[in-house]
Amino acid sequence: MKLAGRRTAALLVVVVLAAGAGVWVLWPSGGAPRGVDQRIAVVDGPRDDQRVTIDTTFFPPAGGGKAPAVLLAHGFGGSKRSVRTEAESLADRGYAVLTWSARGFGASTGEIALNSPDYEVKDVRQLVDWLAERPEVLLDAPGDPRVGAAGGSYGGAISLMAAAYDARIDAIVPQITWYDLADALFPDASGRGPENGVFKRMWAALFFSRASDSPLAPGGPGLAAAPSPGPSGAPSDGNAPADGSISAGSPGAVPTPTVSPGAGDRAGRDAQCGRFLPGICDLYLQVAKSGRATPEAVRVLRASSPVSVRGRIRVPTLLIQGKRDSLFPIAHADANARAIAATGAPVEVAWFDGGHDGGDGEPEWVTDRTVGWFERWLKKDTGVSGDAFTVTRDGGRDPGTRRPVLEHAAGDRYPGLSGTKPVPVRLDGGEQEVATPPGGSPAALSSVPGLGALLSGATGVAASLDMPGQVAVFDSAPLAGSLQVTGSPVVRLRVRGTGEVSLFAKVYDVGGPRPLLPQGLVAPFRVTATEEGTPVTVTLPAIDHRLAAGHRLRVAVSTTDMGFTADTDPAVHRVSLADPVVTVPTDPSLRLTGGGVSWTVWVLPLAAAVIAALVLLVGRRRASQGRPGDAEVPLEITGLTKRYRDGELAVDGLSFRVERGQVLGLLGPNGAGKTTTMRMLMGLIHPDAGEIRVFGHPVAPGAPVLSRLGCFVEGPGFLPHLSGRENLRLYWRATGRPEGDAHMAEALEIAALGDALERPVRTYSQGMRQRLAIAQAMLGLPDLLVLDEPTNGLDPPQIAEMRRVLTRYARDGRTVIVSSHLLAEVEQVCDHVVVMHRGRLVAAGRVSDLLVGATSSNGHKARLEEVFLDLIQERS
Repeated sequence: MKLAGRRTAALLVVVVLAAGAGVWVLWPSGGAPRGVDQRIAVVDGPRDDQRVTIDTTFFPPAGGGKAPAVLLAHGFGGSKRSVRTEAESLADRGYAVLTWSARGFGASTGEIALNSPDYEVKDVRQLVDWLAERPEVLLDAPGDPRVGAAGGSYGGAISLMAAAYDARIDAIVPQITWYDLADALFPDASGRGPENGVFKRMWAALFFSRASDSPLAPGGPGLAAAPSPGPSGAPSDGNAPADGSISAGSPGAVPTPTVSPGAGDRAGRDAQCGRFLPGICDLYLQVAKSGRATPEAVRVLRASSPVSVRGRIRVPTLLIQGKRDSLFPIAHADANARAIAATGAPVEVAWFDGGHDGGDGEPEWVTDRTVGWFERWLKKDTGVSGDAFTVTRDGGRDPGTRRPVLEHAAGDRYPGLSGTKPVPVRLDGGEQEVATPPGGSPAALSSVPGLGALLSGATGVAASLDMPGQVAVFDSAPLAGSLQVTGSPVVRLRVRGTGEVSLFAKVYDVGGPRPLLPQGLVAPFRVTATEEGTPVTVTLPAIDHRLAAGHRLRVAVSTTDMGFTADTDPAVHRVSLADPVVTVPTDPSLRLTGGGVSWTVWVLPLAAAVIAALVLLVGRRRASQGRPGDAEVPLEITGLTKRYRDGELAVDGLSFRVERGQVLGLLGPNGAGKTTTMRMLMGLIHPDAGEIRVFGHPVAPGAPVLSRLGCFVEGPGFLPHLSGRENLRLYWRATGRPEGDAHMAEALEIAALGDALERPVRTYSQGMRQRLAIAQAMLGLPDLLVLDEPTNGLDPPQIAEMRRVLTRYARDGRTVIVSSHLLAEVEQVCDHVVVMHRGRLVAAGRVSDLLVGATSSNGHKARLEEVFLDLIQERS
């Protein structure tokens, strides 16, 4: 294999490590998308007198030609690097993609203005101007690119706001974002608005502290600086001026805060939130101290919210909102949906298993929905259609892997938060005293920022903690049948006493060992109590949750919640039901759309259990019948094929064989199909065609041969509150195998964590977690060890030690498969390699055989990296 003369082309292939995960980005001519870093100068501010440099990366569409563009925005505290993987995926599918670090984040200059029309929105208009000049971008008219916008949280809000102020944006996909930022931070479930709301202090503190680290995620240096863009030339939307400017008196202009801090206050402001505009930081410090929303704070927050541009977002919109989100709950997506639908624009809504409090995230499903929306509205593919409403639900557990299964229910119309069929449920419980403790402590626990996943686990149902004496409880009778809640229940309460009190209402599912709080959500409200009794109608959190027959629905009302500002003066109030009925929203018209558990599980549970048992029995029997002569072969893959839901091939007819004692490197760029292959090897997903055999036995969920396989794929995952040693012991106990078979001492020696083994994993560095994960994969000394990026986060001495560990492990007769982007390390530790590209096998064999006769452009013996680049180019 001769490499001389190909050096120039090889230089177009760059290996990068992005966002803490190994990611291959290929830049072959005419092949996969490349990202070009660019610094774009923009002008913003109320008087257009502030010059800011925006750090961007542009990804041309794979395959070349002109294509629709997508603006891909990052979340709060992130940068353009946070969305690189999504950008590459969209570029792979034929879109021109522009990512950027918003002003005040990453390597962009300027200060954070919370997606203000005077600042971030003006910046995005000028990014659209820049796209209009790109030869790769399809134009609808001169200066008017065919462009969509997408992003999550902070990025979702800028997608909405940009669509309101720039009529050139053709479709948007906002995710887990807000409708009214004032309402998000000062919610009031009685409907009286943020001025009466309860301060979400823990989320607000996290919100502002994320901006105080400068920079949070700096981007790389730009390859070239673009000149300052000229006028947009975009058609006026009837409100914003045609030249893209937004005057200080326009409807979306940010009011100038009037707080004037002294020198001491100013120093505190800089320490608390140095990357925010000073006026915004001053407002935060003021409301954080008082716990109340001032009129000025409400004006500023609403100016950066879709509520301020109600009626001006008139483009096709797919709203994807997380069920597990105490920062921006589902009600915000509902408000956005109703406002946009009122303009006549097409709107679809999806509630998925994710959000700011954790969850599965459903990355493949979310990507498919996003791409499908843009295919429909940017590429004008009339064959793509969706459902008006989709919700992810718990589908039980896979009988083989015991992992949670998610399924999707969908409907032809969006039911809103009231459902299509409200169900009255009678509650019992007399008037009850509730005490507000001095200083507001101890406080009840529902959802805590950063700990939502721990509190709710895989099911999204949290175990809440209410303080005795602080809570009133109203229960239904045991339900005669199951009840699927979809939306916001409504209850009418009465509060007696004197003075104002903050209260927190929750909906519980009562029927198991302890009451469960769906999605960990709470509805705060303030009420001024009277001795005669003040009635208040409370809209409870929007949830999607099934209560089983025999369970009870509970409404609890507490005086404290750890996530919110507490009343500090001790007091006692009395809470009762003003109406004994809670109205529960349901939508019986929703249908399962595939995936998850078959309908027979619900209709014929006994029959389904029998069928599952028979399938597992047959699978185990077949798995025990290895082909003659294959029992000594650790891994044999034949014709393996797997398609994504959109029909794209992830793995295409892959075949290779691994022998005992080999250390094999599985190589390939991002998107080559390596991780998909590994997941099929572990039995986590099923191939569409082909076969995987481990030691002669076909791989299937529950196959006994999987006990001979040790895996570490897609990053370490541990319970952060347990020590490293406790995590390993817990993992091994879950396998059900004898403790003596764990070989714990050998695993701990591999981890080389010393006294840190007794510390909680949350205190570990990335490298420490990586070593612990590899030790976990080696528990039981499996005959076949599969490791994905095992050296991520390790320093050079640790990498050298890992190299020795893996070589020694295979020398004892076991087999190791390593997927890595560090080709120099692969060359030193692996004796065989398999090279994949776009789901197909490119090359397989001994490393030494691949290097024989290969020379670099300078005439020296080629390294594995050069051979790899040459192989990929030949197949591009």
